[in-house]
Amino acid sequence: MKTYLIKNAQIVNEGKILYGDVLLKGGRIEKIEGIIDDLGEEIDATGQYLLPGAIDDQVHFREPGLTHKGNIYTESRAAVAGGITSYMEMPNTQPPALSQALLADKYAIATESSLANYSFFMGTSNTNYEEVMKTDLGNVCGLKIFMGSSTGNLLVDDDNTLRKIFANFPGLIATHCEDEQTIKDNLAKYRNDYGAEEMPAKVHPLIRNSEACYKSSAFAVGMAKEYGTRLHVLHISTAIETQLFDNTLPLEKKHITAEACIHHLWFTDEDYAEKGFFIKWNPAIKTAHDRTEIWNALLDGRIDVIATDHAPHTYEEKLKPYEQASSGGPLVQHALVAMMEKHRQGRISLEHIVEKMCHNPAILFRIPERGFIREGYKADLVLVNPNQPWTVSNQNILYKCKWSPFEGQQFHAAVTHTWVSGHLAYRNGAFDESRWGERLRFRN
Repeated sequence: MKTYLIKNAQIVNEGKILYGDVLLKGGRIEKIEGIIDDLGEEIDATGQYLLPGAIDDQVHFREPGLTHKGNIYTESRAAVAGGITSYMEMPNTQPPALSQALLADKYAIATESSLANYSFFMGTSNTNYEEVMKTDLGNVCGLKIFMGSSTGNLLVDDDNTLRKIFANFPGLIATHCEDEQTIKDNLAKYRNDYGAEEMPAKVHPLIRNSEACYKSSAFAVGMAKEYGTRLHVLHISTAIETQLFDNTLPLEKKHITAEACIHHLWFTDEDYAEKGFFIKWNPAIKTAHDRTEIWNALLDGRIDVIATDHAPHTYEEKLKPYEQASSGGPLVQHALVAMMEKHRQGRISLEHIVEKMCHNPAILFRIPERGFIREGYKADLVLVNPNQPWTVSNQNILYKCKWSPFEGQQFHAAVTHTWVSGHLAYRNGAFDESRWGERLRFRN
């Protein structure tokens, strides 16, 4: 593997920004600072920030079965261009990953098509407990439970099944928390008010409201406390949910953790008027107050990681009436630069961005040798130019669906280089696809 010497970088790592050089050799970080020999290809990083590669713990890359929306190749490519070097993908594909054989099929696809490092969650249903308990925790990131609406057979709404899994599964459980009955009751009300074909986007956070989210999240947290489960609650969308989590323990000692997503940190319900169903996500984007409290929880340590919940749909699927319009949107290409924009606005420090997008996912999921800039670690690295303005447009969107909720947004920072396990996979708009990413491993 090629050797690289990154010169004159501002290295953002472990709560500090240091000026120096980094040598990459054999796919790993060979040396930091004090480098005398001019070895390998030299990359001048003057004026740029060198970050660990971001680790996205929640994506939907749509393969197998939904590849008209996206696939592992196209979406991992977009992720790498956005500075995400590793991802964990969800089980709601077609067929859903509800057996070890189907899970293995997804790994086989990624081995030959993922430009980023990868892992896949095992899926859960009301009836696949035996398959769930076969999960290899050294080679699989965790178990995903949809405690709210999902596709196919992935909704787990049987109380006995949930308790059995929470009591016995020895690894990390990641949950989508929305109370199904609350959503159904709210949907009936607004369908009656507007008519099934006329419901506007603004009703989405009223149907999938704070009550639905809190009721389900509180139930999951309560079970995790009862059984000592390693629980990770995904995409917190409400102020009240932030009260379920604490910041009194270091992340290494927490067994209940939480995630915030880019869209809940950026948009509010006021944006539905302009963006419509293009910002329709589950859980829904809610009020400015909810967004403020999610930010507060993120910065004070109650929320541990930033992720994307990248979930592409076609443009046409987003134009359908409310109940048919697909929920979710593409984000991996723009997540890091969106957070860099928030840094420029004074909302978050660079050190916090790296903590929440790089360090903490590695700690939380117990991923060895990644997520930090340390000698001997895998060389997952990103160079970001903070002063290279560009505007998101159809011409530079890399998602297979070819749209973005950020279309028309100007970002002032740009990802210029991305190394994946020492391979320079992306450089100034060009890809090197001569090597694929690696399967993530886990300490359990």
